[in-house]
Amino acid sequence: MRYCFLIICMFACRSIAVARQSADSLLIKLIWQKASPGLKHILQHPDSFRYQIIYTQIDRDKHNVPSFTNHNYGVDDQLYFNPASTVKLPVALLALEKLRKLGIPGLNFDTPMLTDSVRKEQVQAHTDTTAENGLPSVAHYIKKIFLVSDNDAYNRLYEFVGQQAINEDLWKKGYRNVRIIRRFMPLTEEENRVTNPIRFVRNGQVIYQQPEMIDTITFDFSRQIFIGKGYWDKDEKLVFKPMDFTRHNIFPLTDLQHMLQSVLFPTSVPKAGRFLLTKEDLRLLWGYMSSYPSESKWPRYDTSEYYDSFTKFFFFKSGRQNIPPAIRVFNKAGWSYGFLTDAAYIVDFEHNIEFMLTGTVYVNRDGILNDNKYEYEEEGYPFFREIGEIIYQYELQRKRKYRPDLRSFNVHYREN
Repeated sequence: MRYCFLIICMFACRSIAVARQSADSLLIKLIWQKASPGLKHILQHPDSFRYQIIYTQIDRDKHNVPSFTNHNYGVDDQLYFNPASTVKLPVALLALEKLRKLGIPGLNFDTPMLTDSVRKEQVQAHTDTTAENGLPSVAHYIKKIFLVSDNDAYNRLYEFVGQQAINEDLWKKGYRNVRIIRRFMPLTEEENRVTNPIRFVRNGQVIYQQPEMIDTITFDFSRQIFIGKGYWDKDEKLVFKPMDFTRHNIFPLTDLQHMLQSVLFPTSVPKAGRFLLTKEDLRLLWGYMSSYPSESKWPRYDTSEYYDSFTKFFFFKSGRQNIPPAIRVFNKAGWSYGFLTDAAYIVDFEHNIEFMLTGTVYVNRDGILNDNKYEYEEEGYPFFREIGEIIYQYELQRKRKYRPDLRSFNVHYREN
């Protein structure tokens, strides 16, 4: 009964927040006042571009305690978008949480994590040449997830947490509409249910061993989801019917925004909905969420491909813009099947402003999926750049009763 009470209370809080979002037209007015013809074209065709935007204002009281006001444009939890790599955020959080729950001496995010394989479709990972010590670890996987959205890193953490635990733990925290059931590799639905055995080793000794896990949850696939007018299948044949996303990952935009807020401002959400993370975990996360590929020594990234704004959609990715030294973006972005999504907390230390932006847009003129022909550069990234610029300019002149103290987000970045 206590568990049910906590969940009911949490949902009541979140329902109030959603109602507050829906009642506000500020964001719509702001955007239309400044929108270019290209942005107006997207806004005038919501059915085609399937856009959703959440602008989160942050105000501090005299004790620097933040409060949040969400402004919505087109937000609908029933309007599907493919979440792509944004699902890496909850899996990274749950991996850190699992380490804390295990509570084994010597087991932490830097402990070498060795992934075994007992089935032909599974991938073994006993070494990592991108790490300074040549060994995989939860911390190094998280680093690669946030710096360049590495798929293999996500797959390994998905296997550590396990499909069943990923979903059940998120549901317990109130994310009942989230469903994460796929790795980013060619696996069947049943193969995704099974995760590899894993060992954590310190000084040559196994300090934690996890056997193969098999998910027994019966997922609800009654809501059918079809997108587009055609797609290329795995045999490279063009199929002239909408692509079926019914059994794909689901991560509604309101949940994505809420989860990012819970990581950056843990005390702003009910205790039952928080992730069990220490200050050390948060420093690790905040550092990698706001780091750039050029700041990494391990791995050493080719910055012509992985430029600093590679995963920073708002403001900067369009045109590969340079990011001013005074600005840091704490975010997780994703892109796939013509969908672009980003959830970002943006801090300007020079002007002492902070706000959150979360958005998604679908750019696929020909309606064919899996053809790698999407208008990311022409329409998608410019959409994020312009929305970001409009909100940033508004934030520069928005009056605040108390000036925020943002020193806690002036992160000391790891040397490697």
